[in-house]
Amino acid sequence: MIPIRTLVDALALLASAAALAAALAPPLCLAQEPGKAKAAPAAERSVEDEISRYCSAVAPSAAEARATYQLRRLTDLQAEMREAVEKLVNKENEAREWVVKREAMMKSATEDVVAIYAKMSPEAAAPQLAAMDDNIAAAVLAKLNPRAAGAILAEMQSDKAAKLSLLIAGATPADKS
Repeated sequence: MIPIRTLVDALALLASAAALAAALAPPLCLAQEPGKAKAAPAAERSVEDEISRYCSAVAPSAAEARATYQLRRLTDLQAEMREAVEKLVNKENEAREWVVKREAMMKSATEDVVAIYAKMSPEAAAPQLAAMDDNIAAAVLAKLNPRAAGAILAEMQSDKAAKLSLLIAGATPADKS
């Protein structure tokens, strides 16, 4: 994976190069097509001379304006990119925190505790798990075989069973219980 800082630096370098290229590019009105330099009548020459003088007078300010616009646009794009990268980094950190919390929840249910609840009847296990901390109860249920966990959840009150199911599914962070 390419470090984000390297991407930002590359974009800044690209912006500088684009601004320099725009500043050095010849104005469009001075460019002539090859093979079009034919002798023109005097009236057409004076109009062409006038156009050429106008283009020569306007070209530096037009090139400067174009370069300024392009540089401003690149700066805006760079700021947008930095903002998007920052949002992505924040989302990545949130996801990492969630994974750490989820792993801690799953570790809280030791194999011995899970084995005990696996051997109990659903009618006996349901009230005990309902009285436990939600994170631990969800971890125990998650480690049980799905048939046994379903039978236990069926014996619980529906709101408690729904809450534990959400914790098992990871839809609700444990700290919002």
